[in-house]
Amino acid sequence: MNRAPGTADECAEPDHREPPVPQRPVRAVGTAVAISPRIADEFFFMTHDDRTGQPRLHRTALTLGLSAALLAELYYEGRITFDRGHVRVLASSPPKDWLQHVVLDRLIGQPQYDETRIWLAFLATTAYEQVATRMWQVGLLQQQQISRLWRQRTVYVPADMNTAAWSWARLSQQLRTYQQLTHFDVALAGLTLHTQLDAALLDGAPYAAHAHLRRLLDQSWPPLRDLLAELGAAVGVGVLSHRTS
Repeated sequence: MNRAPGTADECAEPDHREPPVPQRPVRAVGTAVAISPRIADEFFFMTHDDRTGQPRLHRTALTLGLSAALLAELYYEGRITFDRGHVRVLASSPPKDWLQHVVLDRLIGQPQYDETRIWLAFLATTAYEQVATRMWQVGLLQQQQISRLWRQRTVYVPADMNTAAWSWARLSQQLRTYQQLTHFDVALAGLTLHTQLDAALLDGAPYAAHAHLRRLLDQSWPPLRDLLAELGAAVGVGVLSHRTS
């Protein structure tokens, strides 16, 4: 049954400010501009080859992961939270980021739909193009036109290989050496696990590295765990439907 926003109790967190992120490598002159990383942008990089831009995930898992990343951004901005499979709006003030603003407006405009999985599926229909556009606008991605069978389509490739590879390399190294993660990287690691990208991220790592990842997520804030659980369930259903279709 749907619950109107504001009816569920919430576990307290230290704050909802966008968590600090590790500093990216210094970019060469002429590459992408210096901006504060966003969770969906970094997850986009992780799910694509840092040189060719080819996706590492099946389309369903990729788009659901990006929609969850956009919701996670709003959670860290203090606009929404998650409780037992439902999204609750906490603040309606518009975020500075245009894409976060678009997503929040949709949540506010459809209060009758508060199930997290419904929003994951709905946002997944546009998340790829929207996140790619946001990254292209600030110079993180470049557009390329590909012609095939008399048709043209736009693909996005990283503007700078080092920037694109940074989150993947950082997470892989930290998990393999059993380090603690920032709240930003915990969210990235959770998106990686629940879209089934962790097998590639930790390829060749001992079982202890995988266990360390799960332990870190088990210790994360309850609303984030709730969002990630719904993502994992949605990805599982989507992948199974693809295999049996």
